[in-house]
Parts: sequence; structure tokens; C-alpha cells
Amino acid sequence: MAEIILQYPGKAAEKLQVFKANLHTHSTTSDGKFTPQQQIDQYAARGYQVLSLTDHGKHNDLSKLDAKGMTLIPGMELHPMGPRDIKWHLLALNASPEIPEGFPENAQDIIDLVNSTGGMIYVAHPYWCGFTSAEVLSLNGVTGIEVSNTSTRYIGKEFNMQIWDELLDAGKTYPALAVDDSHRPRDLFRNWTVICAKDNSVGSLVAALKSGNFYATQGPEFSKISFDGRIFEAEFSPCTSAILVSKRSRGVLGMVPNFEGEGTGEVVTSIRADVSEFAPDAYFRCQITDASGKMAWSNPVTFPKKGELL
Repeated sequence: MAEIILQYPGKAAEKLQVFKANLHTHSTTSDGKFTPQQQIDQYAARGYQVLSLTDHGKHNDLSKLDAKGMTLIPGMELHPMGPRDIKWHLLALNASPEIPEGFPENAQDIIDLVNSTGGMIYVAHPYWCGFTSAEVLSLNGVTGIEVSNTSTRYIGKEFNMQIWDELLDAGKTYPALAVDDSHRPRDLFRNWTVICAKDNSVGSLVAALKSGNFYATQGPEFSKISFDGRIFEAEFSPCTSAILVSKRSRGVLGMVPNFEGEGTGEVVTSIRADVSEFAPDAYFRCQITDASGKMAWSNPVTFPKKGELL
């Protein structure tokens, strides 16, 4: 079983198992081309260990499906009206049967209900929808957003890094998922989330998602993510680019292609930096890219609150 080392301020380093997950999946229950069982079958065959069926306004009865060894997390995608007559796409994970089917009228009410029944809400593909970071900030109780979404790549809106960083700059330390949002064959197996947990029970996986113990990827793999309040360190599979993204113009360069001129062709497998000079109001997230252009993103970490030891 693959593992990762995580360490955050005030906590000892922890070795956790990693579970490959697609957390945004559609089926014939709503507008997908595959039945729920077909989606399960094909993700299991590709080595995924966690799947959430998140049909539009519809629950799936997971008890009637063969999980094929995967952990199935109940989910839905909800579409209340948002600003400028744009419908929100709200990914509800660990969605209770108490969540009504259909299309709710009020976004805040449905977020509050999902949270009160043990679930969580991620804002799906805000760039594709046309939402600004200020509009996302109008929602209270959101757990995070999607940073990369396969099904929105066809019109060039796969990535949400700028919106993510604007939210982080505003003080919302949101984690971010990478998902397929799969509806049809072309959407499969391009983005996934690696959940870092003690085991693959629904309870452990949901707790990890709520606490930010995961990373988003298109292929590169992290084996260590550590921040003790002074030193940020990450270890990962070979990459041609590794940077620490931070607040506004701040950041740390590990490697970018051709940094010292054309044809250098160097790769890195780690980044380590003393970032204490950026305290107290910065965040840091690690963004890496491999030689094929595939990316991965750690979740953001922040400095300890005033009065805590670094």
C-alpha cells in the first residue's frame, strides 16, 4: 500500500495510506452516458480505490451496486441559482439521503443542510461556470473548490488556479480537488484526488477530505508534504517544475523549465525552503509539473496563529 508523510504546524509527522479517488462522476441517473455500475467497473479496473457518484439533483442507491473493492462515497451535484442568473454547481460529498432531490432555490440553505447532515460542499469548476472569486466568497460553509476538471477542458477552462489563489489571498484557506466530472468516454482518468487517510472506510476518507489531507493531481505523486511553521518541504515523483505559490507576489522557485537557458532538461524530486520571512499572513501550496505537462497541487498551509510557537 502506497503511503505519504504529512506534517503540519503543531502536529507530529504522520505516515498515512493514499487512496486514488474520483469524486465527481455522472451516470445515466442524470446526464451521464454510463450506468452507475459501468462507472464503478471502469474506475475500479483503472486502479481507483474511491469513487463518488454525483449525479445532478439525484441520489444513487449505493447498496444496490457492486463496489468492486472500492469505497463508494455518496454524493450529488446541486444547482441553486447564483449571482447574475448563473446556476451554482455545488459538489455535495457524503450527501445524506436527507438532501432533497431536484434543484434547490437557495444556495446557502442547501450548503447549511449538507453540512448539518455530515456532508461537505465543494464549488465545482467556477471558471467554467463564469463565477468570480468574489462571488464564491459570498457562500458560507464551503469546504473547498475544484482546481482541475477534465470535462471543462474542451473549451479551455479546465484549471481554476487563479480563482483558488484569489480565495486564498482573501483568507479562505480552501483545499482543492482534481476531478474528471466524467459524463462520457473522453472525460475518463485525467484528473484525480489522492486522499491521505488511516484506512479506506467512508468515515476516515470523509474526515481526511474535511481536514484537507489530500492532494490533487493529473499524474505526479507526492510522497511527503511538510510545514512546521518555518520550513516547507515536499518530496515527489520527478518533475520539471516545482514552485511554492503564496500570497500576492510571494512564492519560492524550486525549478522551472529552461530557468538557466534552453536545453537544461533538469528534473527535481523535492523542494525545501525556509519561508518564515513571509509570516504571519501568507499561505503556501506546492505546484509541480512533470515532463509531459501533467500537474499536481498540494493543499495550502498557513502559518501558526499569533502566540503559537513556530
